[in-house]
Amino acid sequence: MQAPSIDIAEMLEAESVLALTFGTNLFVGKEPITPANCVTIFDTYGHAPQLGLTTQGYEFPTIQIRVRNIDYVDGWNIIESIKEKLHGIGNITWDGTFYAAIYCAYGPGLLDWDDNSRARFIINFNIQRRS
Repeated sequence: MQAPSIDIAEMLEAESVLALTFGTNLFVGKEPITPANCVTIFDTYGHAPQLGLTTQGYEFPTIQIRVRNIDYVDGWNIIESIKEKLHGIGNITWDGTFYAAIYCAYGPGLLDWDDNSRARFIINFNIQRRS
C-alpha cells in the first residue's frame, strides 16, 4: 500500500471539477513556496491498526489537507469542494487498496495567513482501509 496522501491526491486529481494537477497545484508532504494557490496533503498520526487473526486487518490513517490561496473566498470554496468530494467515500478500491470509509474529522477552518498574506485553510479526514 502506498501512503494515504498519495491515494487521496490521485482521487482529488481525478475529480476534474477541482482542477487539481499533481506537481502543479497539488502536492504531497511539503507545501511549496510557489504557486501562490495550491493544495497540499499531509499524512498525519492515525489510529492503531486492527488486531486480528487475518492478514486483511484494517488500518486507520488520517490525513490533513491544506489549501492556500491569495483570495480568502476562493480558498474557502476550494476546501469546501474537497470536503464534498471526499466526505463519505466508501467501499471503493484505489490502486489495489480497499477504502471502507473516508470521512471528515475536523474542519474546514482557517489555519493562518502565511508570510505572503495568503489564507491557509485545513481540513482533516479519518480513513479506514486495508490491502
